[in-house]
Amino acid sequence: MGLLSVKNLTINFDDDSVIKDLSFEIEKGDFVSVIGPNGSGKSSLLKALLNLIPFKGEIVWQPKVKIGYLPQGLTPLKVKDYPLTVFDFFKLKNKNLSKEEIIKILKEVDLGQNVLQKKIGNLSGGQFQKMLIKWVLMNNPDILILDEPETSLDYQSGETIYSLLKELWEKKQQTILLVTHEFDVIGRYSNKVLCLAHSNYHCLGKVKDVLTEATFKKLFGKDIKLYQHTKEN
Repeated sequence: MGLLSVKNLTINFDDDSVIKDLSFEIEKGDFVSVIGPNGSGKSSLLKALLNLIPFKGEIVWQPKVKIGYLPQGLTPLKVKDYPLTVFDFFKLKNKNLSKEEIIKILKEVDLGQNVLQKKIGNLSGGQFQKMLIKWVLMNNPDILILDEPETSLDYQSGETIYSLLKELWEKKQQTILLVTHEFDVIGRYSNKVLCLAHSNYHCLGKVKDVLTEATFKKLFGKDIKLYQHTKEN
């Protein structure tokens, strides 16, 4: 068994099946991007994996697995009224951290000492997401689960977040499960793709095998032209 094994997963809301009979496995060191149209159950899948909503089927995690989770919609605007500084925020995670230790932590995600006394609600979108990712990583999770971390970010900030995730994956073998709508970066930042669709069409495979025009037509019901990546996956 891999890090995560899912068998015949079904998620129902009222009389509708958002996800039906989904089965897949994630191995240690995988970087899996989850794609699909709106309403196909991507966020619901993550919540079921975390046992936050009811489901049918089987979800089996490797014993004692540690999970880091960043839900959808966390932005500086959501916390603008909170008086917490970046320094205070990291002290919530570990009250014994010194100023020097927090500066070192921030440096690891290219955040300078100048953000230390900033309110977390006054950070830029990119700074905020990098801070959150590093905050979650402090517990050394076996898998990092992110639900559209690029939401509300400009293009450059989104690229910065993806570059950070790729570095974690390549240099630290961090297992990552990522929900994203940014198809143009999937081939550069992941090694596998999990597809979800309203028709209960599912697929999981290597990027070069899954990201095809035929797959996109099944997912979105229309022809989408794709450019070829030079990276072999």
